[in-house]
Amino acid sequence: MRRSTRILAAVTAAGLGLAGLAGCGGRQDTASTDAGGDVTCEVGTETRIGIATGNATGVYFALGNAYAEQVSNAPGSKVKATAAETGASVQNIQQLVAGTYAVAFSLADTAADAVQGTGSFEGQRQPVQALARIHTNYTQVIVRNDAGIKSVADMRGKRVSTGSPKSGTEVIANRLLQAAGLDPAKDVQAQRLDLAKTVDGMKEGSIDALFWSGGLPTPGITDLLTTAKDQVSFLDITPLLAEMKKINPVYEESAIPAATYGTPAEVKTIVVPNFLLVKEDLDANLVCVLTKALFDRKPQLEQANAAAKEISLDTARKTDPVSLHRGASQALDDLNAAK
Repeated sequence: MRRSTRILAAVTAAGLGLAGLAGCGGRQDTASTDAGGDVTCEVGTETRIGIATGNATGVYFALGNAYAEQVSNAPGSKVKATAAETGASVQNIQQLVAGTYAVAFSLADTAADAVQGTGSFEGQRQPVQALARIHTNYTQVIVRNDAGIKSVADMRGKRVSTGSPKSGTEVIANRLLQAAGLDPAKDVQAQRLDLAKTVDGMKEGSIDALFWSGGLPTPGITDLLTTAKDQVSFLDITPLLAEMKKINPVYEESAIPAATYGTPAEVKTIVVPNFLLVKEDLDANLVCVLTKALFDRKPQLEQANAAAKEISLDTARKTDPVSLHRGASQALDDLNAAK
């Protein structure tokens, strides 16, 4: 599966986008304009789509690949999906709107910025809607024990990985730094790195601290905590929650269970939901099929990563302020999802 994601990434980097896949085996027909008729939840012709995920060692990537596989291999499916490694939330939404991908993973706070034209999308409201709310992202802040960091404010002058450029992690990291009274552009030595490079830097000692927003468990964080367990520690960032909620009320307090990474005790932190997003004009029948696949094939997704256990019909509609696509709404009605 990873080889196929890199093929898709190479195609899109060349500027071909989804339309360019037509010449790569099979017909491309994403029906990007929704005609507005009745939703039958059937796709009449073979349809190929791309799914924007995140860093290769993160939960988005694991679930995205599993989701693409389940969509493609479902009995009678005419939808062939391919997942791609990306920089995550902000970049995903930009490329979703550009037509590079049909489905995108995103943090709820970044998605809210997109539809409201704020934050990374200042003054430019994005035409995206939700397919469903999925799992929760836990803000995981880890520091090297020899760096002398006991709070986010202590990161002044330190080498700090704030995540991939245009990622949801970077959005949250910068907001947390600002909430602690720091200027992300001046007061820390920001390392805008993906998770794999960040973990390597933490192990080597070239990075003092990292921010990561991801589901549980995140494979890259598991790697770090397994191989450098005595050299690193989690940081409790919940003292900054009040300031974070002023920015967006979606932020909540929760805890990373001790069993997740084998820590001595649970780690209190700040969490935010995740959404699957589509363009608002994507064909409603295709969106309906994709939504049903998410829930019908949930057991298989759970095998790919435990975070999928959180995907629930009880919370699927809770995507405010991002509205549900009408195809998703029809699917959730058919599945008797909670209102």
